[in-house]
Amino acid sequence: MIERYLAGRAAMVTGGASGQGRAIALALAEHGADVAIGSYLATHGPAAAEEDTYLPPRGDLDAVCHEIMARGGGAVGCDLDVRRTDSVEAFHAAAVNAFGKVDILINVAGVCAEQAVCGHSEPLWLDIIDTNLNGYFRTTRACLPAMIERGWGRIVNIASTAAAVGAKDNPAYCASKSGILGLTRCVALEGAPHGVTCNAISPGFVNTKMLRASVKRWLAAEGNKRSEEEYIAGIAASYPRKSIIEPEEIGAVAAFLCRDESSGINAQDITVSTGALW
Repeated sequence: MIERYLAGRAAMVTGGASGQGRAIALALAEHGADVAIGSYLATHGPAAAEEDTYLPPRGDLDAVCHEIMARGGGAVGCDLDVRRTDSVEAFHAAAVNAFGKVDILINVAGVCAEQAVCGHSEPLWLDIIDTNLNGYFRTTRACLPAMIERGWGRIVNIASTAAAVGAKDNPAYCASKSGILGLTRCVALEGAPHGVTCNAISPGFVNTKMLRASVKRWLAAEGNKRSEEEYIAGIAASYPRKSIIEPEEIGAVAAFLCRDESSGINAQDITVSTGALW
């Protein structure tokens, strides 16, 4: 029997319509939480040509809401642009209107792009930082005060092994993920006296549509000499267990960090990479 230790809790998950966000939302619902999911939808048009991301259609968002409800949780799905304060505030308001509160915040939404510092497009740099780092700040600022007032809260930020390792052609992404770790520690210290924890999860390569968007770009750069599956198999072969991370593994870690018994885990960066550095 699945332990429903999050019964009575309400969660807000950014990037919740696909990939790691979807897996985390379903894990929280499996353990009893009501879940609001927000994602920047494909209805806005295609992503910038330089960026690697996945913009889900509205149908994906609705499908995840149905999956949450099938697990016994209440569900809300919203179009969300974490670069806009009004969009974040509207998402937070929708969650509070539906569930009365937000106990758990999971920040997942993000983008990636490959450009060296030399010649890096400034608009691209700013967009990545605004999405990956400032977006986490905006959602945290919306949720943290009420968590402190109620004396309980859990915030989990998805960072990356890129925060500690770096990559020469990924300065904006790596800087944004490093910044998430700094934000995580500050929020953890602010919330700790009030029963609120904040931790980061730093995955390695996770089998998501966003990873596959990056793989397509890497393949094109080398002349498409391999298939997408061959490229991913090569990444997997470099990992100690010979497979990359599945989104459900991140979901399980995030849900564990939301337990009452996890209150002693705070300000931590938890790496999920099967032992690999990247």
